[in-house]
Amino acid sequence: MSGTTLAEWLRAQDDSALVALLRARPDLATPPPADTTVLATRIGSRASVARACEDLDTLTLTVLEALLVLDADVHPVGRSAVQELFGPTDVGPALDVLRARALLWGGDHALSTPPATRDAVNPFPCGLGRSVPRLADADLSGLDPDEHRVLRTLAAGPPIGQTKDAAHVVSLANARTPIQKLLARGLLVRRDAQTVELPREIGLRVRGDRPLGELRTTEPPLTTFRRDPSDVDHTGGGEALELVRHVEALLKGWSEEPPAVLRSGGVGVRELRRLAKELDVDERRAALLVELVVNAGLVADTEGLEPEWVPTTQTDAWLVAAPEHRWATLAQAWLDLPRLPGLIGQRDDRDRLLNPLAPELNRPGAPRDRRRVLDALAALPPGTAVTDPDELAAVLAWRAPRRGGRLRDELVRWTVDEGTRVGVLAHNAITAQGRALLTEGAGAAAKRLGEALPAPVDHVLVQADLTVVAPGRLDQELADEIALVADVESAGGATVYRVRETSVRRAFDAGRSAADLHELFRARSRTPVPQSLTYLIDDTARKHGRLRGGAAGSFLRCDDPVLIAEVLAHPTAERLELRRIAPTVLVSPAPLAEVLDGLRAAGFAPAAEGPDGHVVDLRAGGRRTAGKGRRRPVPPGAPSDEQLGELVRLVRAGDRAATTTGGTRVSVPGHLGAGPSATLALLQRAAREGRNVLVDFVDGHGTAARRVITPQVVGGGVLEGVDVSYGEVRRFPLHRITSAALVEGDGA
Repeated sequence: MSGTTLAEWLRAQDDSALVALLRARPDLATPPPADTTVLATRIGSRASVARACEDLDTLTLTVLEALLVLDADVHPVGRSAVQELFGPTDVGPALDVLRARALLWGGDHALSTPPATRDAVNPFPCGLGRSVPRLADADLSGLDPDEHRVLRTLAAGPPIGQTKDAAHVVSLANARTPIQKLLARGLLVRRDAQTVELPREIGLRVRGDRPLGELRTTEPPLTTFRRDPSDVDHTGGGEALELVRHVEALLKGWSEEPPAVLRSGGVGVRELRRLAKELDVDERRAALLVELVVNAGLVADTEGLEPEWVPTTQTDAWLVAAPEHRWATLAQAWLDLPRLPGLIGQRDDRDRLLNPLAPELNRPGAPRDRRRVLDALAALPPGTAVTDPDELAAVLAWRAPRRGGRLRDELVRWTVDEGTRVGVLAHNAITAQGRALLTEGAGAAAKRLGEALPAPVDHVLVQADLTVVAPGRLDQELADEIALVADVESAGGATVYRVRETSVRRAFDAGRSAADLHELFRARSRTPVPQSLTYLIDDTARKHGRLRGGAAGSFLRCDDPVLIAEVLAHPTAERLELRRIAPTVLVSPAPLAEVLDGLRAAGFAPAAEGPDGHVVDLRAGGRRTAGKGRRRPVPPGAPSDEQLGELVRLVRAGDRAATTTGGTRVSVPGHLGAGPSATLALLQRAAREGRNVLVDFVDGHGTAARRVITPQVVGGGVLEGVDVSYGEVRRFPLHRITSAALVEGDGA
């Protein structure tokens, strides 16, 4: 049975079909193919075929493997032969999908697949071995039960097996084991000293009326249940506020005591456990928080001699934003996270523990796989939840069995767990804010979260045991004041704070007075303020500030009180903010170098001393510059239909040029730059006579191409003319032209 080649089939397709092909398989368009022959070569490459199969569902992949069983990669086969293998299951839609991706071409009477498909998809399609045609009519009637058992095992797939009986092939009379007997009968093929293979013909005979084995032609069922959408959104909103609260605490803690960067990168186990204890969360949640703050740009590696994980300048802007916007920043960071936090705590191939921020967690495809899980949940009606994430994993595995690798099912479970912790999911259903994050971005998600959250309350309930209950989300001003004077004891729908002596002292340290705290609780508490709280505030106020400290940038000392008095009386002392703290000691908030320069300008002769009392040199060293932040790669956007249409036109133009013959060709040696005068003369002649020229050139991507051009202007290092295939004027740098020839039969 003969059939058309892939290149011929591609040329027969209309432009819209080729645009759809390039969109489904974007790797084919980079760099732009010169003509259909180049495009067909790329389509048939092993790597491109493997990528094209990643999004195929189980049925379509099985149809593709069935085509390989029929050797469609060697010679064309008919659709009826494929349909016969599947029985009542219609293979038409699957064949259409394969054609749209150019994994299959030709009419129903002559279907072909690229030769590289077998290597890219499965060397043993449908679990069947390689063909041995002479075994098509082999007799299996005289086999003993053990031989039948071996055949059934290998027929179920894979068709190869490891056995020491493959070392030597003996005669049937001397055979003792089932393997030896089958080898002697020729029903098994010896591949090497330890491997045997069941030929395809025998496997099909053993399978009988199920030639392809157990077929999974329909998607597995997904058990779901309905919840009130508002309940899902409110629960997710609560998790979102918890996420924001925990990140605030992390940033505060790391601002004061940043963890060191491990030599191998990441955060150590001890630091992770300390963080989990401080935040009162499990280590998995703490690890996720660490990954989020770094990907959100709120924490970065200082990259010094002793690097640490320190909050960045973006932290201050984030802390003053509204809660819903703070959450949206973190949720977007999780959605775009090119890493797998689920691997944290596991061990790598060398039995090393994987820590947060470790480079081994990098997975560029993680955002795509994460979105795939969320998109599946977003496709369900609002408020629809899945009963078991494992069922969702099975559904997604059927839809794209070749995507995700060995962690395919774990990725689904990790995404559901992390999405719940982030507030994108709740009760195994996607929230309204999560749906907006997927489709509209972080801004819309923040707006939806603000709508889902209850209105902020402006009061608290003070209890006699010195606890303060917030009956809902507090408005920002009240939340800041309560967080200053009390510690969170439990969080949730109603947050419980506890007032302690240390927390009251913290408020005093921040500049609050006892009167300020009394007024805060009097004005904001819906319950009477207990005396115990009043006494605690007053008692702490009496002890606070008796011992005072201040900041001093530098000091001056002198054994002569008279010289100290002279310095203090000079007008420069006021500018330098010098203040006497002892008869022979002055202090200033200004740096020491500034103080010494000011005194020297005033006629004094001070010297700088170190901690040991010796004179030190304060002259400035070399220039310094701020460290450069790490830039995140921006993924390229998908090309538009217009751009792909233009690419198809280029391919068509290349086809026309490939079929156009030229006369004597003038080639440009690579070392001659803009080319010899012969090429220039030929192009100028064509411009004068209005003749077409067949031009070979190298485009901006370094790809060789050929076009038929009608030159109009030749000069200034540029050929300007009409591209015959386009009917449009184009410009070609002369130094990129490798050869040119007048088109035969054109003109005189």
